[in-house]
Amino acid sequence: MSESSLFVQLGGEMDYETAPVFRERLLEEMAGGQRRVVLDLSGVSFCDSAGLSVLLGAWRRADQAGAVLVLACVPPKVQRMLNMTGMDTVLRVYDTVAEAGDELVADGGA
Repeated sequence: MSESSLFVQLGGEMDYETAPVFRERLLEEMAGGQRRVVLDLSGVSFCDSAGLSVLLGAWRRADQAGAVLVLACVPPKVQRMLNMTGMDTVLRVYDTVAEAGDELVADGGA
């Protein structure tokens, strides 16, 4: 398994209509076996429960593969959804992509 980090920038609306596209893209991106995955959500304008399900599914897939997946640049509306659903206790969130990448490298990806 590669020791590199994967940075994926997501954008647009993450909802019931687009969730299958986001899910497919994330799984394709994560197929490379990276131990550290940073999802940059700065371009996400909307996220409903289907979008949150995609994020949680990607986190589970990474965890099963022995990788760590974190979020960065989470817009306030999406952060509120994470807080309201308790997903903020599962998914690690960082203010910037650089902060997320630095933290993952510093703690060995764990």
